[in-house]
Amino acid sequence: MNVARFSRIGFILAAAGSAVGLGNVWKFPYMTGESGGGAFVLIYLLTITFVGLSLFIAEVIMGRASRNDVVSAFENLAPTNKHIWKYAGLMIFTGVIILSFYLIVIGWIFKYVLISLYDLPLSVESAGAMFGGMVTTDALNQLIFFNIAFIITMVIVAKGIKKGIEKVNLVLMPLLILILLLLFFYSMTLSGFDDALRFLFVPDFTKVDSTTILKAVGHAFFTLSLGMGTIMTYSASMSKDTNIFKASASVAVIDTAIALVAGIVIFSFLFNAGAQPAGGPGLVFISLPPVFSTFGVLGNIFSFAFFIALAFAGVTSAVSVVEPTVMYMINRFKTTRTKALVILGSVTYIFGTMALLSNVKEYASYVTFGGKGFFDILDFSSSSILLPLGGIIIAIFVGFVMQKESVYSVLGEYMSQRVFNLWYFSIKYITPLGVLAVMINKIFY
Repeated sequence: MNVARFSRIGFILAAAGSAVGLGNVWKFPYMTGESGGGAFVLIYLLTITFVGLSLFIAEVIMGRASRNDVVSAFENLAPTNKHIWKYAGLMIFTGVIILSFYLIVIGWIFKYVLISLYDLPLSVESAGAMFGGMVTTDALNQLIFFNIAFIITMVIVAKGIKKGIEKVNLVLMPLLILILLLLFFYSMTLSGFDDALRFLFVPDFTKVDSTTILKAVGHAFFTLSLGMGTIMTYSASMSKDTNIFKASASVAVIDTAIALVAGIVIFSFLFNAGAQPAGGPGLVFISLPPVFSTFGVLGNIFSFAFFIALAFAGVTSAVSVVEPTVMYMINRFKTTRTKALVILGSVTYIFGTMALLSNVKEYASYVTFGGKGFFDILDFSSSSILLPLGGIIIAIFVGFVMQKESVYSVLGEYMSQRVFNLWYFSIKYITPLGVLAVMINKIFY
């Protein structure tokens, strides 16, 4: 397959851009706050190291070995039953579902970038009323910012691997890291900084239960953007001289470091203001703005920088989740990138609009099915069923379907035989069982 190749740094930044998203800067802090802090972080770090990285490497191996789209990768790499395994590659359509509601959240962030400039709420109550009012009553404003997020994402993906995705990540990823580092260095001057470090890195195992463990394990899997073929697709465009193990480890380190830095920044500001860490999903939109407002004009600057960083994280992830499906349509149906995006963009736009309206009281009844709003349906089906199922399929395929010699021929030159055997055991047994446990917990509990 003749495709544009990622440079080594381009692959790392693109894969990190996919992995680093709202899950790091938005979801990780609020899950940590709800789950007691340090013990949750410790379990999360252990899972990233011993399980999440294993699955990430497995996706890279499949992409590197196939040099093709995800469906073709399963089909070509399967020694037998190729006609059956190609259907496993349909996990790519999970990205379209995710993008549909992901763009809504990015739209909220764009709105808060503007709010940061002129109208920061002064209390948690007023912040809650502002956010709740926007989500449940202000359909027009949400649609405007949803459209902005949609257009930006489609334009970037339309430009392709080199001119679009790699170029954007080469700019936005360093900017995201720079903004978070500036906020981090400032947070070191706050009285809440030491409290934030203790909260994040001193485990209190009395606050740990089975739910805490499963949450940490689940977030570790999903924060690396696994189970929908994105990493596999990017790996197909990886340059031949890229060290698979070092590149994968680099992405995992960048992803984890940004989550930890974001957590330190957010909790430093919260503890400095005497606010509670357990703010739930609204931590960023409801708890932080009133904290920033206490700094006066400087708070507007901090808020603007923070939400810009959050927007960068959202956009870099958004452009990645649709690329596997685009590549599949280009390769299989010999269509142009523009035509593929028109089709996928239309589906995304319709689903996204339905999901957005399902949160608005005036229209919710029209887009509610089985007692669940369309936004919640898309969120639950992707995070609780489709993504973990995709992860299990990849682990089983690399561990049991591909021949061990074929796997070693791709990965063996980058690690010792002992390290390879440990990784191979993890991908065969630990990873699929771990993902299955998370999947069952999310569905039935």
